[in-house]
Amino acid sequence: MSRPLIGITAQHAPTAQGFPAVRILRAYVTAIVEAGGAPVLIPPDLPEDGWRTLLERLDGILFSGGADIGLEHFDGAPHPSVDVEAARDAIELPLLRAAVDGDKPLLGICRGIQVMNVALGGTLYTHLLDQLPNALQHDWHDQPRATLAHPVRVEEGTRLAEILGAPMLQVNSLHHQGIKDLAPTLKATAFAPDGLIEGIELPDHKFALAVQWHPEWMTSHVEMRNLFKKFVEAAQNIA
Repeated sequence: MSRPLIGITAQHAPTAQGFPAVRILRAYVTAIVEAGGAPVLIPPDLPEDGWRTLLERLDGILFSGGADIGLEHFDGAPHPSVDVEAARDAIELPLLRAAVDGDKPLLGICRGIQVMNVALGGTLYTHLLDQLPNALQHDWHDQPRATLAHPVRVEEGTRLAEILGAPMLQVNSLHHQGIKDLAPTLKATAFAPDGLIEGIELPDHKFALAVQWHPEWMTSHVEMRNLFKKFVEAAQNIA
């Protein structure tokens, strides 16, 4: 049986010598390969006919982490910490909506959960520590990426709960923004102790889930391996 093709959204990042480059971190690639998929890079500067061509051929899409979403896409509050990559917004927001319309399996991670929420009509806190009352520290970039920062409570009866198989999990945390107003078509599936939404899903879709943490750095945990496995299996079913 051939492996399903899984597109992974990428970012602009110069090399050490300053040359323009497009990249994704290896942890995403490894997680998809180990789950049975064949990863394909989606560069952030593809014109619409390019990403639509890819969308037709891909069996699933992983919306990866990275820079913040432009405030104009959700009427966000300005904050000096905001760091936007407009080229990613230009492709990822319409790509996500097209994947939803086409019932294409998708998984969002960190920025990916925010892309999913904004693309479908939701809003974000642009800096949690200043805007979410009693916010936890969610930006643990000064620690190893697998560091377990806080627990999340997973909502019973959700697809995420079925996949993870546990009502409470410890997760890593590598973000300074998060969901404020949930898009009307989405269901919240997991919460941090400060009330921040940490998981979402689109009911009745073949597979449309997103999490705020980074499971690709936590594949030593069976729950996180299962998340990638179920995503790739959903893509395999349409391959």
